[in-house]
Amino acid sequence: MNSKLSFLLLGLLSISFWQCKSGSEGSVESSELPYLGNWYVDSTIVDGKVTYDTVYHEIAEFSFINQVGDTISKSDVTGKVYVADFFFTTCPTICPIMKKEMLRVYEQYEGNPDFVILSHSIDPTHDTQAVLKDYAEKLGVPDAKTWNFLTGDQEKIFEIGQTSYLTTAMADQNEAGGFLHSGAFVLIDQTGKIRGVYDGTKSDQVDRLLQDIPKLLGK
Repeated sequence: MNSKLSFLLLGLLSISFWQCKSGSEGSVESSELPYLGNWYVDSTIVDGKVTYDTVYHEIAEFSFINQVGDTISKSDVTGKVYVADFFFTTCPTICPIMKKEMLRVYEQYEGNPDFVILSHSIDPTHDTQAVLKDYAEKLGVPDAKTWNFLTGDQEKIFEIGQTSYLTTAMADQNEAGGFLHSGAFVLIDQTGKIRGVYDGTKSDQVDRLLQDIPKLLGK
């Protein structure tokens, strides 16, 4: 008999408040990275004995198209460490800073088969595969082996941003460029769980991300 104890904790949902206009705190400095997001305890009774298992928040299934036309789904990153963020190519505010900082991550882990970057465009109407390919090449990313720039159904991108990565990604005509999105870089482990969140507009936060990635890679 299974029962879920309703310990749904909104512990670190504050990570969703990295808005386009501001930064925030990042992950903890620890050799053991935390699990972030909602969680619950699943209890099981077997032969009269109760055992407990903590079930942590996990990124949902997804399927998007990258800059070279390949479909990227959750199965493609299962078993890998990855960093996710949200942007749009015509963003007039924080995106250029974010991409400059993400280049540092890319340059350190380019070619590592156990690591990838997923950058989700929240303006897929404009940011087609061809636009993303050109954008990536101008950044100095010639292929999608390590860094994937993703496009797809806008509502699904908004949904996965807000409900899986627990960050801000939405249309907002009151914002510059017509969108509101987080500046967060979200660190995901091999099982799809959030292990760190960093302000992608701040070099010291990205330094911490670069220190934390090896803790998950085991190197």
